[in-house]
Amino acid sequence: MGTFTRTVTNVGAANSTYTANMYMPTMISVTIEPSVLTFSYVGETKTFTVNVTGPAISQQPDGTHMVSSYSAPAKKPIFKGPSLNHKRGVIKRHQSHNFTSSTWEISPKGDASLASAHHSMLHKVLGSPSSAKESLVHSYGRSFNGFAAKLTKEEATRISDMQGVVSVIPNRQYKLHTTRSWNFLNLTVNKVGAPQESNVIIGLLDTGIWPEHPSFNDTGYGPPPAKWKGTCGANFTCTNKIIGARYYNSDGEYYETDIPSPRDSEGHGTHTSSTAGGNEVSDASYYGLAEGLARGGVPSARIAVYKVCWSFGCGLADILKAFDDAIADGVDIISVSLGGDEPDDYFDDPIAIGSFHAMRNGILTSNSAGNSGPFPVSASNVAPWSLTVAASTIDRKFVARLQLGNGLILTGISINNFDLNGASYPLIWGGSAANYTIGSSSDYSKYCIPGAMSTDVVAGKIVFCEALYDGSGILLANGIGTIMADVLVVDPDFAFNFPLPATLISPEDGHKVLDYIRSTDYPTATIFVSDAWEDAMAPIVVSFSSRGPNAITPDILKPDITAPGVDILAAWSPIAPPSIYYDDKRSTLFNIISGTSMSCPHASGAAAYVKAVHPNWSPAAIKSALMTTAHVMDPRKQPDLEFAYGSGQINPVAARDPGLIFDISESDYINFLCKQGYNTSTLRLVTGDNSTCTSTTPGRAWDLNYPSFSLYVLDGQKISGTFTRTVTNVGAANSTYTASVFMPTTIGVTGRAICPHILICWTDDLIHSEKSTDLQFHSSQSCQEPSHGQTEPFRQDTSCSLQLHPGCSL
Repeated sequence: MGTFTRTVTNVGAANSTYTANMYMPTMISVTIEPSVLTFSYVGETKTFTVNVTGPAISQQPDGTHMVSSYSAPAKKPIFKGPSLNHKRGVIKRHQSHNFTSSTWEISPKGDASLASAHHSMLHKVLGSPSSAKESLVHSYGRSFNGFAAKLTKEEATRISDMQGVVSVIPNRQYKLHTTRSWNFLNLTVNKVGAPQESNVIIGLLDTGIWPEHPSFNDTGYGPPPAKWKGTCGANFTCTNKIIGARYYNSDGEYYETDIPSPRDSEGHGTHTSSTAGGNEVSDASYYGLAEGLARGGVPSARIAVYKVCWSFGCGLADILKAFDDAIADGVDIISVSLGGDEPDDYFDDPIAIGSFHAMRNGILTSNSAGNSGPFPVSASNVAPWSLTVAASTIDRKFVARLQLGNGLILTGISINNFDLNGASYPLIWGGSAANYTIGSSSDYSKYCIPGAMSTDVVAGKIVFCEALYDGSGILLANGIGTIMADVLVVDPDFAFNFPLPATLISPEDGHKVLDYIRSTDYPTATIFVSDAWEDAMAPIVVSFSSRGPNAITPDILKPDITAPGVDILAAWSPIAPPSIYYDDKRSTLFNIISGTSMSCPHASGAAAYVKAVHPNWSPAAIKSALMTTAHVMDPRKQPDLEFAYGSGQINPVAARDPGLIFDISESDYINFLCKQGYNTSTLRLVTGDNSTCTSTTPGRAWDLNYPSFSLYVLDGQKISGTFTRTVTNVGAANSTYTASVFMPTTIGVTGRAICPHILICWTDDLIHSEKSTDLQFHSSQSCQEPSHGQTEPFRQDTSCSLQLHPGCSL
């Protein structure tokens, strides 16, 4: 029960009358006093009271809201005037009332029958066919069984208690986590273009695609492969290059820049699509920077787009529906450059669930590890049946130099295409430009926060800022450019794109700039256009790339691999802002950005390349080939980063012929989950079927035939573990492989069937024959416990590598 008193002001016509109409559930009683409001003039106010009685229920906002009761889910304005129409657009609010349900053991088969079964379940809970129809958002039935619906928490609980329902999880939003990069990986133009590559279909879950881009021109392409069962969504025309395009928005919410079609208004999806499978485009550049031949890893591959991400995020329910469609459509590789802020349990993670169903249908899912580095235990998308990709540098970086009025030249990091033609401009410190009229001070303006600086002071000047920002503060204050230094960014290892001349320098060089400003009567500076410099340290893992250890299963090494994700030039949507400033009005067909979102499609393209050569390989076989042939990272360049790069940097050409693979079947993954403590009920949250754990005996994750090894040891425990692995020969018949182990002196590695000097030799008469061996890791040392007085969590990392290479020197 509750009483609400409200006062409304007439801003419509004079001499107007409004009548109250109530729309409410039958169990709720609502009265309004008075029920009619009559106004004589504009600006007149009237007060009314709403009395509500009945049991409390949750509201799911849906429709145009003026005044609404939380208990009574009003879907229309309460007061309606005969001469007024307040339909100015539907307003929706982000709430956790969109639930996804996964079901099993429902007898109907096929899309239509499953959708009918889902509707029937909702009918039972909601009480009417119309309510069930309105509630149902997505029905998953093409590849796995489930649905997404708009429900209150109470209704979701009732659904979860129904027979045949194995999980109900709330909807939530996920985030979006190349002229030189493929050459850097040794996948040059003359190594691609095999006829079978045009039969490979890469599916991308992202922000859509810009179909008119030259990277997706379909000239010379034949019809889609016969296996393709997909379609094109509304407001979009597919081609023989982009053979499928769908979009999903379970919230039904669109911001100003969002386009309700697979067309990309963010740029992100166009960039990832072209990185994985874009055509060759000559003379590509970003305003002259990084000029050269742009192309994807498999330029002749077909692309299928599943738009799940919008300006406000990527919905869980939409991600699952996209997986459902992509699997049934017939894609070969799924690329997912998005994820949560932190790793989720496999049964709460739509990407883990979707990629499991992809795996069981012969499709490898390539995931970005996330951009939460350099913090440990931050990697997301860590399911063992998917490929988790970190981000590393290539042998090119973009620098933007500046010159002070005293002649000192400093080098910063930036993607700056604005040419000041060497002209010098007055240079000021942001802290001296505070906008005192709005209560700002130098404590704020020194960071160049938008609105904190006075336009009168900033106009026509270059501003030194003590923080990394998007540059909008200076731009809005009519400044010329900005020099930034941030104490949190000691050694910048990737470049940002700004909406005005800008460069990011080290804190040490920032002190030099500030000293110059304070010691000079009329300080000046200029900022030069960016140059591309060779990066001799590459490849190294970039600072933002999320790290392991694996928070969900520590004995599975994650990330699996690293790929180029820094300063990557690729296709861009011409209506998307090219810089980190959302209101940047410039238009470009190519852009340079960084992220594990960029490394993921490199791995996806590499996987597609291997798939083209070996179309019958399992997802685990392709993943194994990429991991076991990876370029080993140099630990001397980045000490203590064993959990940052997995097996190393991808080497697509070597992955075509790995010699041996570590294969894993669906039943192996199910056995892995059972040994990790999941029972039959929770197991079915991922599998979506009647899979059963036949044994409750716990086991270690290293029992999985994974192509890497990780040993998780608690404080004070001895370092000891035995790994059993089975390898399949996919190379030449009658082949022999030798094992070499590189390890710290404190760690010992031995194994069954190991020859003297740690050599293993196998002779295989047939291709695809299997051999097994044990590897034992042991040490006389224990995992060190925290020292006295240490308060931070203590972690000790030790790494070694195992190489199996053809030939035996016995």
